[in-house]
Amino acid sequence: MTNPSNGLIAVDKMGTKVLFLDPVTHETQVVIDGFQKTVHELLVMPEAGVAYVPIFGDGIHGRNPNPGHLLCIIDLHKRTHVGDIDLRPLIAPHTLKLGPDGLIYITCENSAAVAVIDPKTNKVVESIDSGSTNGHRLIISADGQRLYTENEEDATVSVIDLPKRKLLGKIATPRALAGIAISADGGTVVAVDDVEPKLILIDTAAGRVREELVLKGVPKAAQIARYAPDNSLIGVTSLNSNTVSLIDPSFASQTAITVGSQPMDMAFQGDELFVACQGDGSVHVIDIPGRRHKRSFSAGTGCESIGFF
Repeated sequence: MTNPSNGLIAVDKMGTKVLFLDPVTHETQVVIDGFQKTVHELLVMPEAGVAYVPIFGDGIHGRNPNPGHLLCIIDLHKRTHVGDIDLRPLIAPHTLKLGPDGLIYITCENSAAVAVIDPKTNKVVESIDSGSTNGHRLIISADGQRLYTENEEDATVSVIDLPKRKLLGKIATPRALAGIAISADGGTVVAVDDVEPKLILIDTAAGRVREELVLKGVPKAAQIARYAPDNSLIGVTSLNSNTVSLIDPSFASQTAITVGSQPMDMAFQGDELFVACQGDGSVHVIDIPGRRHKRSFSAGTGCESIGFF
């Protein structure tokens, strides 16, 4: 059975809005407008009653001539935009994660840095150099010891000592990258190949690529990888193939499922996986045990990220 939820928030990147949806009926309840271009990605902190949404800029990765510099604060209870964090001089904020230390870490692409934010004060407390051209996405090990940035066109993964907030080095990958995830034990970084439909598996202890895994039933390169909260599954979306792949954490089995146009980020909820498709304003629900498409619904113009709270 699907776990109950108080709400569902979606970042409508194509419509430049943040939406609140009914978690059961999936009807849009609240639309927050008035954002600069463009809202991009999402961090939901249910315990704190807030969500954070970056203003990336009006371009795309590598071509963002008017980068943003704000991180918007959304009150989950009031369902309103209650404030902003100004990240300047850092610009083009993108992927953000909550670390085990209670701090928020966010890649600022055009600055090739990771901003460190204290959510208690909503202030930037430090900046970490990622040693890249553009830091795209990041992931943090469960023990809080390492942060990894995926540096798209550089074809590298930066390794950062999180407690010391220091760049340790970079791991070369065969091709440019698009997404990143990490295993529960921290031993494997899963980098998504931006050129070929493959996952590049990195042995973190050895500091090198261990294997290239071909995505079956996915004709074009993928985009985002996300582990389930219990690490029982990896979801991988392919924006150019209109698919989401469900992959066993041992990488022994995988199932590609067709969804909507340009699938991006995902949200796990009980035995279901929700996939946001920015190309056609649809969200698709996947039955995880059955490895099948279950249903879909409309949300905004084109949502990139969604999250339950």
